[in-house]
Amino acid sequence: MADITTDILIIGTGPAGSATAALLSTYGVENMVINRYRWLANTPRAHITNQRTMEVLRDLGQSVENEAYLFATEQDLMGENIFCESLAGEEIGRMKSWGNHPLSKAEHQLSSPCLMNDLPQTFMEPLLFKTACSRGTQARMSTEYLSHEQDKDGVTTTCLDRLTGKEITIRSRYLVGADGGNSKVAEQAGLPFEGQMGVGGSMNILFRADLSRFVAHRPSVLYWVMQPGADVGGIGMGLVRMVRPWNEWLIVWGYDINQPAPVVDAAFATGVARQLVGDPALEIELLSASTWTVNNMYATQMQAGRVFIMGDAAHRHPPSNGLGSNTSIQDGFNLAWKLAAVVKGQAGPGLLDSYSVERAPIAKQIVTRANQSIGEFGPIFEALGMTGGADIAKIKASMDARCDATPAAERQREALRQAIAFKKYEFDAHGVEMNQRYQSSSVVADGQMEPSFELDAELHYQPTTWPGARVPHAWLYDAEGRRQSTLDITGKGRFTLLTGIAGQAWATAADKVAKSMGIDLVAHVIGPRRALADLEGAWARAREVSDSGCVLVRPDHHIAWRAEELAANPAAELVRVLSAILDRDAAAHRNAAQ
Repeated sequence: MADITTDILIIGTGPAGSATAALLSTYGVENMVINRYRWLANTPRAHITNQRTMEVLRDLGQSVENEAYLFATEQDLMGENIFCESLAGEEIGRMKSWGNHPLSKAEHQLSSPCLMNDLPQTFMEPLLFKTACSRGTQARMSTEYLSHEQDKDGVTTTCLDRLTGKEITIRSRYLVGADGGNSKVAEQAGLPFEGQMGVGGSMNILFRADLSRFVAHRPSVLYWVMQPGADVGGIGMGLVRMVRPWNEWLIVWGYDINQPAPVVDAAFATGVARQLVGDPALEIELLSASTWTVNNMYATQMQAGRVFIMGDAAHRHPPSNGLGSNTSIQDGFNLAWKLAAVVKGQAGPGLLDSYSVERAPIAKQIVTRANQSIGEFGPIFEALGMTGGADIAKIKASMDARCDATPAAERQREALRQAIAFKKYEFDAHGVEMNQRYQSSSVVADGQMEPSFELDAELHYQPTTWPGARVPHAWLYDAEGRRQSTLDITGKGRFTLLTGIAGQAWATAADKVAKSMGIDLVAHVIGPRRALADLEGAWARAREVSDSGCVLVRPDHHIAWRAEELAANPAAELVRVLSAILDRDAAAHRNAAQ
């Protein structure tokens, strides 16, 4: 007999685990989340928060979204990536990042009702955890996962209560491992991985110091210090990351993974900070120091029966592109509605199989992209002449040569400009953040070909209602002229059908099918003199179906299915599609929905 029972047990209270718990509680599903530590994240770690993640927070409620903005550094202050010899020294170059280039900013504004921002994990994690607990999640801190066993009816998990030293068992219908890059859940479940752990070593030095005189006039999240002859880390590059403007900072510096990790004490940390800032008299307040490894590994399967993994447990990679916590929270958005549908009896267990099918390719994509971004610093080093040995004088001469009035120096300057501009694939890759599309059993494409676009899919968001894509954002207006995004009227743990005036029959059928199948399905007829009007014409341009067609949106904002025009039997079509998606028997509901 288990000591505790719950529907869903989540291991880990990081962004993935806390987001999943918050979503499940919002959907009315009993869940418990455990954490082996006494509290949440104590270092800022993840921080870049993209529009898609903010859409998940918005789906949890505008109060959640607004609280995130309250504590975040706004997009304008994320600014331009700065490349310099030190913060006090010569600036080498810069690039507009994180949607702050005017063209990129316009694309961001057209793509989402939400704003990109910088929200350190020390703020994001408590926000999600608080939301989860306030809505019904049971949380146990100082409780360590040890092992699990699953059977045909559920999972029995053995944990250690670290306060009493006693083992306890928790019985759940499903188990979610959100327990980080050294996931014991993934190991116990025997899930397959590709790639390699520990391909590089890094140290974090978190400190307070007022650096406004060096940076306030050129706001940025990331200051890249190109410094030949550094005392620490050899010849290369260090990072000074803004945590809170402009008095809390995180220095990142590499170390040789083949050597023991360095001991970072106050004297060591102060020396590194002085070196990168370029102020030999700088005094810092050291908050913490830690070492970590650069990984290049992803799960090729994220489910084993009733056990799932997400977040860093599934995709282990460097912080390049700022994809870590974003992808982790989006894992939760994908899985939570599926677990809720199955637990509530609205879907068969086959729905859950689509989680790994949809998210494992994303894990591979972002791990590959993040590690590729590290390599894309190479051309900057080459342009500066910082490669090929440890001759400090030679490297310094190569860096200085770019200032000469010679053809060779002109070529060097051009090579440097191009190398820095190319880093947009790391620092302004809007498409990587927003273009996730799914192909699985929980999407019905009916043979429709995925559209192709001229714009680079990594750099630019490509809006489409092709089944599997995220529903495009468009502003709609109610009778009093107040606007709502298409993302505001979809999601919220339910299916949504969007149609035009000529598709009223779809809405009528949706009401009948929802009652017949016992699912939460709402319909919106969009047009003049209806509850929502497309006054700007943005939805008409984005929907890619006729006024009599429809777009069916899943609870996670992704398109489940679409019809170009009104079907002869709308109810039968909806039963067919929803039964396929939800792993239900269509025959049982076909007649009742007529």
